[in-house]
Amino acid sequence: MSLRRHVFVSAGLLLATVTGCGTAVTSEDAKPTTPTTTTTPAGRSAAPGGTLGATPLAEAVAQLRAAEEVDRDGYARARFKHWVDADDDACDTRSEVLIDEAVKAVQQGEDCELTGGEWLSYYDEVTVTEASGLDIDHMVPLEEAWASGATGWTDERREAYANDLGAERSLVAVTARTNRSKGGKDPARWLPPAPSARCAYAVDWTVTKLRWGLAADDKELAVLNKLVEDCPDAAVSIKPAA
Repeated sequence: MSLRRHVFVSAGLLLATVTGCGTAVTSEDAKPTTPTTTTTPAGRSAAPGGTLGATPLAEAVAQLRAAEEVDRDGYARARFKHWVDADDDACDTRSEVLIDEAVKAVQQGEDCELTGGEWLSYYDEVTVTEASGLDIDHMVPLEEAWASGATGWTDERREAYANDLGAERSLVAVTARTNRSKGGKDPARWLPPAPSARCAYAVDWTVTKLRWGLAADDKELAVLNKLVEDCPDAAVSIKPAA
């Protein structure tokens, strides 16, 4: 059974996308009892949920700790052990996300071999029908996490971050092209190519940074505050990582 708490929606609901104004975008970190209201461009439920209650995106951005990034020279991807099988069900973190985010169910074979399925990459609104065409993106990239706080973490905490299935927004299945274009960049240097994805992205980014206590630098905060202006009805719910 997947560790990830994820709300599935029907493919038909994918038409209800976020446009940036007048549509609430609520990030959740726990599955609500009764899914309701809107969907994000990825088809994920936008229903309220979480431990701390819904907070306007503007207030959430204001809660981010402002700090300059540390030198990235010490970063190495190997410092964040990822794609582990935490519950010993033969499905590693990558597979868990692919199963959860499929808008058309995948078939799970022996050793968690996945076939079939369909996904919507919300960064670019591209439909993908082969799991091999997808990357699992760390919403706040590992390199960015390193530069904004993870340098002082233990190896165990960095592993927990890299495999965070406890919050729906920490990891997302997107086209390899967009994930690799994004790389280790923050919103000051990269935003999703689909304009309709940007409010959801601002929510997801902010939630992930707050969940893990990561800082934001001045340029990053400036872009997030600009996105706040474009997304006046966006709200977030945050469950701090253990």
